[in-house]
Amino acid sequence: MTTSIGTMTREQRKSVALELFKRFDTGSDFLELFDDHATAYFPKWGVANGKSEISRMFGEISVLFTEFRHFPEYTNFVVEDDLVVAEGITYGTTADGTPWRPGLTHAGRFVDIMEIRDHKIHRLFTYVDPDFAGADTTRYPWLAADDA
Repeated sequence: MTTSIGTMTREQRKSVALELFKRFDTGSDFLELFDDHATAYFPKWGVANGKSEISRMFGEISVLFTEFRHFPEYTNFVVEDDLVVAEGITYGTTADGTPWRPGLTHAGRFVDIMEIRDHKIHRLFTYVDPDFAGADTTRYPWLAADDA
C-alpha cells in the first residue's frame, strides 16, 4: 500500500481499515498501520497507548484464539472526516477449541471506531463481547440453555 501525507478520501480511510483486518487475520505486521502515538482499546484489557503497548495488548489477546477471521464483505462502514466506524462479524476458534460464527453462536459481532489520518490509525477502539466461547454461563444462564 502506497501512502502519502495529506488529505485522505473516504475510500482511502476505509482501505486502511480493511488492510488492518486483512493483516490481523493473516498474522502480517499490522502495527505499521498505526501512528507511533496511537491509542487502542479492547474490552477487559483497557487502553493501550503507543505502538509498544498496542503490540503488548494484541499479543496478550491473540493467545485467546487459534483462528480468527473477519468477513470484510459483510462489514458496514461509516466514514466522516477522519472517523471510521466499522460494524462487522468475525469467525474463528478459541484457544480451547471452541468455534464461533455469527448465526450459529452468540459471538462474533463487533464495532471498531477508528481515527485515521495521514494513512495511519491514530485511535482504534474495539467493542466486542470477549467471551467468544460463551463460557460465562454463571452470569448469563441463557448461554447454557443455548448449549442444551
